[in-house]
Amino acid sequence: MKPLSDQFEPGKSLLAWWKDLDDNRAARATLRRASNVTEVTLTPHYQKLYRRLCAVGWDDAGRAYRRDRLAAAVGLLAHVEHDDDRRVAVTMSKPAEGGDRPPVSSLRFMRLLEAPDIEALFTGLRRVLPLMGKQANVIALSNDIVHWGDGVKKQWAYDYLWPAESTKN
Repeated sequence: MKPLSDQFEPGKSLLAWWKDLDDNRAARATLRRASNVTEVTLTPHYQKLYRRLCAVGWDDAGRAYRRDRLAAAVGLLAHVEHDDDRRVAVTMSKPAEGGDRPPVSSLRFMRLLEAPDIEALFTGLRRVLPLMGKQANVIALSNDIVHWGDGVKKQWAYDYLWPAESTKN
């Protein structure tokens, strides 16, 4: 499976679509209201994007799980207002300047990694994105959701800046 990338047409199209959400408030609002992956899938905004991605090389070869993961990514991107150049787990864990607490606690982060399916991951990330200041690396987030599995989970675990444990002597 080829990753989404801003170097290939599907990634370029996805990024362009996300940038256009600023001018299409109705689409953003509709997608933000979608409370699960099925609701995202049933929106005309997702369907139009899906067809555009297929036309430029997105290959799901009839794999429903990839369609669901793409829908989850699209639904989550509606909640992202600022593209961040950092990897997703770094954005979740890097404290704000002058702060000492990560935007996403290590406990909440672990719950994301333990999500049993794409629906649970979608719900968890919908709740986490506001904590991250509604910013994420658009391509990396999409790619991670589409390719969600042990490899992505491990990479997130390595990328997360784990807070130091407080020790009592």
